[in-house]
Amino acid sequence: MTPQTVDLRIDADWIIPVVPRGAALTDHSLLVHAGRIVALVARAQAQAAYVATRHLRLHGHALLPGLVNAHTHAAMTLLRGYADDLPLMTWLNEHIWPAEARHANAEFVRDGTRLACLEMLRGGVTCCNDMYFFAEATLEAAGEAGMRLVAGLILLDFPTAYAADADDYLAKGLALRDAWLDRPLAHFALAPHAPYTVGDRGLERIATYAAQLDLPVHMHIHETEDELRHGQQHYGARPLARLHGLGLLGPNLIAVHAVHLNEDEITLLARQGCHVVHCPASNLKLASGFAPVARLLATGVNVAIGTDGAASNNRLDLLSETRLAALLGKGVANDPAALPAAQALEMATLAGARALGLDGVIGSLEPGKSADIIAIDLDHPATQPCHDPIAQIVYSAGCEQVRRVWVAGREVVADGHCRSLDEAAVLRRARVWRERLART
Repeated sequence: MTPQTVDLRIDADWIIPVVPRGAALTDHSLLVHAGRIVALVARAQAQAAYVATRHLRLHGHALLPGLVNAHTHAAMTLLRGYADDLPLMTWLNEHIWPAEARHANAEFVRDGTRLACLEMLRGGVTCCNDMYFFAEATLEAAGEAGMRLVAGLILLDFPTAYAADADDYLAKGLALRDAWLDRPLAHFALAPHAPYTVGDRGLERIATYAAQLDLPVHMHIHETEDELRHGQQHYGARPLARLHGLGLLGPNLIAVHAVHLNEDEITLLARQGCHVVHCPASNLKLASGFAPVARLLATGVNVAIGTDGAASNNRLDLLSETRLAALLGKGVANDPAALPAAQALEMATLAGARALGLDGVIGSLEPGKSADIIAIDLDHPATQPCHDPIAQIVYSAGCEQVRRVWVAGREVVADGHCRSLDEAAVLRRARVWRERLART
């Protein structure tokens, strides 16, 4: 039999496909061609059956699917450290929203997203689920970076520099989706901000469009106790019950934070097939509370991991977020066996892809899927000796150990440096915005 020619063969000490959970293959090769994974086979079989244009040998490395940041506000990297150590509503009402009113425009979003993509790609994040204004600028910057992005088509009831009213937000968002549908790394979600910023009419329209267009609905839900009180005072119901009544609970719903849930609400999320995105660092920093992640998982809810924006985290480091999620999960459940390393890694990869409706494309190293791949150097003092590569990645590895990153087969990070962006130029623009923000 004539060997099959492929673009790339990667040999690493360990290949962690995520499916099946907990597998860590040794003496295997990953074969990539035309941006997709062709095969994951023993090295002897790879040698016999394939001829690679490029053969990369990564001693001491683990190969795994790209990380999926299931909730962020990429452009808000420019507000990193701008208003720290405050409660959520004080932070939003007195600092973040006024700063956005003065500065948020397409230029701000483009520069902030470039910085976010640089940070995320170097940390192994190949896909992020974003929610912000001027989503076209977000898509443009992510496209420059070669990063996969789910653009949230944001909806609020109040005017901003981006849109005048709910109808304007939706019209602009849907037109943007139509214009970008043929871009392979661009995906879309409807993104009503939160139950306290979007009224019933807007949410009913979101439910209609989600059903007609089969789009995810990406929304902050049950993040704080203030939100629950607002729901009772203005709508006579807790937010999740209100959303259920409006027809928004279902497999398309991505409930971000989901910190304050009672047992009936956990059961409801599971029964409706909803997804939850856990943002542990943001929840801790804003003192929002502790999400019942182990209970959600035990009930069958798909739980992914997000960083939230850099203004409330203050990093877009999904590796450290995954470690924190695993440790908090154990502490909240009072069970050291809760959220084992392999499950935490799945939350940061395949569960995120599943929440976004992209699990047929990314999230695991399986033939036919896009070659969104990262290589982590475990031959490092922080991760030696390596008894269990999955445990070392989740509990010990730092983002600086991500050495190579591919998105759809394109190598965008090599030897720890981003090849798709001018790093110095991105950092210069960040300093320009620091000066602008400091003057107001």
